[in-house]
Amino acid sequence: MSVDKNTVRKVARLARIAVPEERLGPLAGELNGILAWIEQLNEVNVDGVEAMTTPVAMKLPMREDVVTDGNIRDQVLANAPKSEDGFFVVPKVVE
Repeated sequence: MSVDKNTVRKVARLARIAVPEERLGPLAGELNGILAWIEQLNEVNVDGVEAMTTPVAMKLPMREDVVTDGNIRDQVLANAPKSEDGFFVVPKVVE
C-alpha cells in the first residue's frame, strides 16, 4: 500500500488537522515508511510464541472482592453543589 499527497490530504481533513501544502509530500513519505515497517513485521514467524501483556512476569496482588460504599459519604457530598438527605441533587433533564 502506498500513500500519496491526496491520501494525506484526505486523512488530514477527516482528522480535522490543518496540514500545509508543502508538508503533504514529506508526510506521505513518513507514512509510507511506517507502513513498510509494518509489512516487515508481518513477515516475522510468530508460530508458537505466546502473547504477553508485559515483558516482566509478575503476579498482581489480590484482595477480597467486597462491595463497600467507602464510608465517606459526607466527604463526597461536600463536593456537590447541592445535596439533600445524603444524595446529590441535580436538575431534571427528562420530561
